[in-house]
Amino acid sequence: MKMKTAPPAHTFAATAFAALGSEHRLTILRRLVRAGPEGIPMGTLGESVGITGSVLTHHLKQLVSAGLVVQRRDGRRILCAVDYDQIRAVSDYLLQECCSDADAQDPRGRND
Repeated sequence: MKMKTAPPAHTFAATAFAALGSEHRLTILRRLVRAGPEGIPMGTLGESVGITGSVLTHHLKQLVSAGLVVQRRDGRRILCAVDYDQIRAVSDYLLQECCSDADAQDPRGRND
């Protein structure tokens, strides 16, 4: 049986949500959202979320791989920031069909 290929937006959303399936990664992402578009140094990020060293590196790698976080060098520091366009894309993906079936529902709450 041949499976259909998922549309790119669907694949991206699944990858993003898989990356956010960890409490640590969700905490990291929320901290980066608060930091703003300039981001914060990796060491500061680790201290503020209570995750450092190789564990922080592992979680950031997952978020970068999913396209939700970007990293850039600033001298000797590595700055981490949210990719706001990608976060918006995930949000838009969730909301793109919001309420599209609401008009088709039976007013008595039945969907025969």
